[in-house]
Amino acid sequence: MSATAAPSLAEVLAVVERLWPSSGAEQWDAVGLVSGDPAAPVDAILLAVDPVAATVHEAVQLGAGLLLCHHPLLLRGVQSVAEDRYKGALLASLIRAGCALVTAHTNADSPADGVSDVLARLLGLRAASPIVPASPGSSGGLGRVGELPEPIALAELAERLGALLPPTAAGVRVAGQPSLMVQRVALCGGAGDSLLSDPSVTSADVYITADLRHHPASEAREQAALRGGTPALIDVSHWASESLWLEVAAQALRSALPAVRVQISSVRTDPWDFVAAAGRLGERTVEEER
Repeated sequence: MSATAAPSLAEVLAVVERLWPSSGAEQWDAVGLVSGDPAAPVDAILLAVDPVAATVHEAVQLGAGLLLCHHPLLLRGVQSVAEDRYKGALLASLIRAGCALVTAHTNADSPADGVSDVLARLLGLRAASPIVPASPGSSGGLGRVGELPEPIALAELAERLGALLPPTAAGVRVAGQPSLMVQRVALCGGAGDSLLSDPSVTSADVYITADLRHHPASEAREQAALRGGTPALIDVSHWASESLWLEVAAQALRSALPAVRVQISSVRTDPWDFVAAAGRLGERTVEEER
């Protein structure tokens, strides 16, 4: 491959495999090539968290030969790719445009410069290590736990997160006293309530993740109350927590593929559009009854 010639999709896939080995994916995951001709040239790549209509349209408009997404389109089995179903419609659009689709999911969560590692670094965590190492002594694995340079109030940490993350409707939700001083931080980009009971999490001052459900979060907070209130919980947007990885991934691809134009999606694919305050209608009704 010359310095100026567009590489083939097969050559790009080899780079993707080197950067985010498929062996690092969880057993339940579906990573790698979803659609596309391995022999086709790729002169532009669009990176996105989600393979949805907006990012597919963006890739087609860009003239990209590859849409590389963090989340899988075909994680669970489908029986049809008919175009009156959204997954079929997306695949048809990509195929017609000559744009391949590749997934780097849990294989991009675990390694150095992976999703959780990027978030830990941006927060300034020191000596960050995996919550669940990929193997004994490994620097890769699920989540990260490390120390802030100095203790700060929980409210200040939440504000730092809010400044780091792209804006979303739900923002940053916090369970814990605003004045609680925290230093040891556990985090997991994306959905991480499966790690709530891990010793690295329960021994931290605060746990940052996304998609915290009511019952696991409530139980974790009740148990934390018996330990002086830690770990506090910070719940952020799933999409936002993983979107920070895209810039690091783009830099790695640009370095490995100098002949390819690599662009990050400008589309916010967090599924929520707005929030409304709860309880106001009930309050008005009570006032009227008075």
